[in-house]
Amino acid sequence: MPHDLGVLIERRRALAWLGATGVAALVGACGDPIFGRAEAEVVGTAADGSQCVVHPRETAGPYPADGSNRAHGTLANVLDKSGIVRADMRPSLVAGQPVAAGTPLELTLKLVDVGRGCAPLGGHAIYLWHCDAGGRYSIYDLPEASYLRAVGVTNDAGTVTFTTVFPGCYRGRFPHMHFEVYPSLAKATTYENRILTSQLAMPEATCHAVYGGSGAYTESVANFADSPLSRDGIFADNTPLQLAAQTPALTGDVASGYRGSVVIGVKGRNAAPT
Repeated sequence: MPHDLGVLIERRRALAWLGATGVAALVGACGDPIFGRAEAEVVGTAADGSQCVVHPRETAGPYPADGSNRAHGTLANVLDKSGIVRADMRPSLVAGQPVAAGTPLELTLKLVDVGRGCAPLGGHAIYLWHCDAGGRYSIYDLPEASYLRAVGVTNDAGTVTFTTVFPGCYRGRFPHMHFEVYPSLAKATTYENRILTSQLAMPEATCHAVYGGSGAYTESVANFADSPLSRDGIFADNTPLQLAAQTPALTGDVASGYRGSVVIGVKGRNAAPT
């Protein structure tokens, strides 16, 4: 598993250190507080009867570029870079660096407070990042690129829209996107201020269509065949309802691109701007 392996190894080491009895008690009480695994479903109901779900906490993985680690000997943090607040995340942040190729995707994220009847949360910042069509991450795998990373601020309806490309698939992980939620744009400068780190699982049918219909995703075809959702080390502990909430609803086709949306739920004191 070329990506996320280090995180999973550290998780196993920590579990061994805590001991079976201690871990069982912690998980039984509140899920996995260290790694955000196997969290209980928390569901809210809006005035129109629709439901929203608290998104499970997931690992940021080895390639977040949010100030939490280093890439090629330098602290990797795009959150404090000029131009990171943008809608189109396909170009690199640095002039002269490459633009991400792939099937276009316009994705709208809606942030809601599950504890207040799925009320929209405006004024929050969301940092979205993912791998390119070849399954590589800018800055880390590709030091000459800084694409497919962007921050957006939710409006009064709780929504923010990004223009990107459909992510590729690398061996060992089901196709996905990463995101972090911050209480405000002013706070979205370092990972230490985040109120949620989670991931989105891409719709399986769309993965088949994109990987089989675009030459940009040649490397993803075999990787996708070997990386089913049922064996994914990140999503495996989530309930069907949580997975449904983590999966964007998409429409479109390979030729013209895709559009879609997903509702991200948070709850309690973490939902309020600070």
